[in-house]
Amino acid sequence: MTLKKILLILIGIPVLGLIVLVGCNLIVQAQSGRTHDNPADLPHNKVGLVLGCVKYLGGKYENRFFRGRINAARALYQAGKIDYILVSGDNHHKDYDETTDLKQALVDLGVPAEKITCDYAGFTTLDSVVRAKEVFGQSSITVISQRFHNIRAIYLARAAGIDAVGFNATEVPFKSAFKTYVRESASRVKAVWDVHIARRHPKFLGVPVRIGD
Repeated sequence: MTLKKILLILIGIPVLGLIVLVGCNLIVQAQSGRTHDNPADLPHNKVGLVLGCVKYLGGKYENRFFRGRINAARALYQAGKIDYILVSGDNHHKDYDETTDLKQALVDLGVPAEKITCDYAGFTTLDSVVRAKEVFGQSSITVISQRFHNIRAIYLARAAGIDAVGFNATEVPFKSAFKTYVRESASRVKAVWDVHIARRHPKFLGVPVRIGD
């Protein structure tokens, strides 16, 4: 192999990677749509889906993404824009339970416990939105997270045949969550791969749960 070919390969690989990265981000952005900052702009949905994240960073500092999401969920519930809250997160072992932390934080904010349903198998955003339909019976949902996350969640929800809108929780400054925002670009590539190529399904489904019964 000549030096010229080697150089073309070395240059071409990162260029191709950049094209894929930008292209997938544009696809997700174009095919997502409705996110809102004001509860008054939202339609009513029976269920609001809160996407999980860890409560504490480094075991002691509260995650501002977490606080923003529970505050947003409470605001929607109090505004009458949702009747029930589905909290979905990762609970892969007993010492890591995003879902219970979300529920307890909402109860502490005054949301009645009987209005909150837990999804302990929301290992990824795709798992959370698809299980909202396949396990919890919701064909129309309000997704509650920060805007950048809502965009991807709505893209995944629409691909699964769910009518989804997003309510944007308070953003965290870029400099305080640099890794999270950078990682989101790669997550959008994976979302396009999961939807159009791998056609991935949630890791677990299970017995249907009727929210509100």
